[in-house]
Amino acid sequence: MPKILIATDSFDQVNGVSTTYRNILKFSHVETLIIHPGMFNWTTFRVYPEVQICTEPFRAYQEIKNIQPTHIHIGTEGPIGLAARIYCKLHKIPYTTGYHTKFPEYLWKLARIPCAMTYGYLKIFHNDSKAILTPSLSSKKELERRGFNHVHVWTRGVSSELISQKKIVKHKNPRVLYVGRVSREKNLEVLCELQDKFDITIVGEGPRLKAYKKKYAKVNFLGYCFGRELADTYKTHDVFCFPSKTDTFGIVMIEALMNDLPVAAFKVTGPVDIVEQGKTGYLGNDLELNIRRCLKLDRKKISHYLKNRWSWKACVDILHGHLLRS
Repeated sequence: MPKILIATDSFDQVNGVSTTYRNILKFSHVETLIIHPGMFNWTTFRVYPEVQICTEPFRAYQEIKNIQPTHIHIGTEGPIGLAARIYCKLHKIPYTTGYHTKFPEYLWKLARIPCAMTYGYLKIFHNDSKAILTPSLSSKKELERRGFNHVHVWTRGVSSELISQKKIVKHKNPRVLYVGRVSREKNLEVLCELQDKFDITIVGEGPRLKAYKKKYAKVNFLGYCFGRELADTYKTHDVFCFPSKTDTFGIVMIEALMNDLPVAAFKVTGPVDIVEQGKTGYLGNDLELNIRRCLKLDRKKISHYLKNRWSWKACVDILHGHLLRS
């Protein structure tokens, strides 16, 4: 019988990677285990303090050996992922890899590490896997242009607890919502600068939270919200804004859409794979204009446009299809 191990450097944090692997564990019909930095000693680094960096990769390798998986999915490219890749190579274990985050662009923005250097490492890391799984078609095409091989689109889902049953209420002063990490690479300044034009709510935490609270006094910073509270927060706003230009997908956007909340964003990887222009939101270079256009959409129709497009069952099926096939 197959025994799948997911090796990831991100699991205890609140982000799309962690959400994906928690739901795979929940919905997998095959024995599936996970290894992550929280199981070992770990550290962090200043420019990205939420990330856990395992400082015991040899212990991680030994743990993988003790588990004796038949198949491994390597979710990230850090020390845990590297330990898993070495194990796969030495023991001839079939493996797939996940490409979730545009780390070259993140690291350039955060620490001025050249993208060419990071992409060079990532190509070496990923290209021997059975399949590189990435969340969107535009991300797939971008990776293929950069020389990555056998890249496949890997869908995402929305848990039922994140869909609110509250009624839609339109507000006199439009309420605009962002959910996600509060950090430099998320481009939140562009949204926060609109604080005099909209009632802006930001859900989440991160290294820029304290600075943004001080700079943008009119923005409502809620910190983390989960489950039903988060679902109701989606439903009680008028527009969801996703200002990031460096995400490969953005699960929070489909969570918003499932709560009939239109999405305003830039026309970049992630939003272009999710938002139907003029139906479920607006994309373009002018974020304020996109928000104002979203306000004119019929919210009662938005979730109907999705047509069961995303589900965690489909996400698991795609992983199993690539990983378990002979």
